[in-house]
Amino acid sequence: MLAVGLLLSALAAAMEPLLPALMKPLLDNGFVPRGNGEVADGLLQRAPWVVPLIIVGIMTLRGIITFTANYAMSWVQIRLVNDLRQQMFDHMLRLPMSFFEQTPSARTITRLTNDVNSIGGAATTVGVTLIRESLSIAGLLAWLLYLNWQLTLVTLTVAPFIAWVTKKVGVRLRNMSRASQEGMGLMTQTLQEGIHCQKVLKVFGGQEQESRRFAAVNEEMRGYALRTAVAAAAGSPLVHFFVSIALAAVIYTALLQAGHGETTVGSFVSFITCMLMLLAPLRGLAGVNLPLQRGLAAAESVFQLLDTPVERETGSRQLERASGRIEFVDVGFAYPGAERPALAEVQLDIAPGQTVALVGPSGGGKSTLAALLPRFHAPDRGEIRIDGIALADLELSSLRRQIAIVSQETLLFNDSVRANIAYGASADATDAQIEAAAKAANALDFIRALPEGFDTVIGENGGRLSGGQRQRLAIARAILKDAPILILDEATSALDNESERLVQEALEHLMADRTTLVIAHRLSTIERADRIVVLVQGRVVESGRHEELLARNSVYAKLHQAQSVVAG
Repeated sequence: MLAVGLLLSALAAAMEPLLPALMKPLLDNGFVPRGNGEVADGLLQRAPWVVPLIIVGIMTLRGIITFTANYAMSWVQIRLVNDLRQQMFDHMLRLPMSFFEQTPSARTITRLTNDVNSIGGAATTVGVTLIRESLSIAGLLAWLLYLNWQLTLVTLTVAPFIAWVTKKVGVRLRNMSRASQEGMGLMTQTLQEGIHCQKVLKVFGGQEQESRRFAAVNEEMRGYALRTAVAAAAGSPLVHFFVSIALAAVIYTALLQAGHGETTVGSFVSFITCMLMLLAPLRGLAGVNLPLQRGLAAAESVFQLLDTPVERETGSRQLERASGRIEFVDVGFAYPGAERPALAEVQLDIAPGQTVALVGPSGGGKSTLAALLPRFHAPDRGEIRIDGIALADLELSSLRRQIAIVSQETLLFNDSVRANIAYGASADATDAQIEAAAKAANALDFIRALPEGFDTVIGENGGRLSGGQRQRLAIARAILKDAPILILDEATSALDNESERLVQEALEHLMADRTTLVIAHRLSTIERADRIVVLVQGRVVESGRHEELLARNSVYAKLHQAQSVVAG
């Protein structure tokens, strides 16, 4: 389709010189005065309808060709944007967690929704314009050279000035396009926060503050748009100025030639017509600078995403179903730019089916330790093993099949209850299996009470459900996956007493016969854990059962005492 569009665009451009070419014979032979009784002997006198018919035929054919070429190139542009956007999204899904931690989500969204459109325009519309207008200019210049090479050379003296203007304007436009894309990402981020933080915004009276933030970004975008408009608007008048100089020089030279009988009226009118027709393709080439520079700036942004390395697949071993033994051997990890390691010399051996609680002050490394298990990050030193196999030797898909996660931040999709429970690898689960998982998660009663039951769409991140209901859906999803290893990250911290009771019952059902890592700030929820591991500044400082740690009267006992005082 691209080849068809380019071929037809070239054909349309090749027909451009035909109209001025008709002017010479029309003027030289068609408007010849005759005496009384003299018989017309020229073709144009005998058949005056020929030239008008040819003109209509040329314009009709050129219109059909142009329409077909434009349709073909529009098809290519739409398909290109569609395929490129899909490729970007698929690539994004395979990027490591570090990318999402370091890159604002709004910037990624802008790349997929806005920047890719600019590439589509640059790759097709700009390309077609360049080819069509360049060929038109070449054809018109060839006819000009044929008519009068001296006048043509006079015309071409302004070409270097036009090229200089185009280059200067292009540099300005690309710089403004880059800045505008960054500004669009910041605007999207500000808009996201204004939507997601509505409760805080309303309760704390932040409307004016957020309005000022958005106004600042909006004003910045206005400045970029205005500077872009100035640069784009300056291009055409400057080109026309230099063309007018060339036209004045041509008319002066032609008048001198006419005085010496070196040119005819037909030749001069044909030359001027052809020269004036050059304005349209020149204007087209000047106008293409803005979308071209936008496209080039957008391409830098888009391919920066596509060139970001995906998660490293270091392993090749498969694990059908793990027994659940987990070993952390001298594990250390530091986030980029951090002042100190998040984990240091962690030694931990978890038996199959054991429940191990990770506790300690904020920043102790609890969540980081849990994040290393599904290889969201790789340790800087040491080794983590499942059933004696190093994580680095396991295929990522095989490793993550062994793990289910229920976190404090319940992550749900704007889809049906059924689709949120039977998600990913469990998407083919039967209705009976989905209902059984919902029942085990204490979610079946409230699901049946929803307007459309399991087919009810729950809104963005489950916004139509209560916190406890969202958490029980997440537990049902984990139950249906039936993974041998479970990570619970503050799964009951944000719930009321009744919801916590229902969720706790569901969690006990979920934890049965599974190796479980529990991250908890409320120590009352993990007193029955098989082992409690206390982390302080990334190091394991204590490990044992609840009663043992209380008897030691050390870090855990002080944390427990402090929480008891607060609760009392």
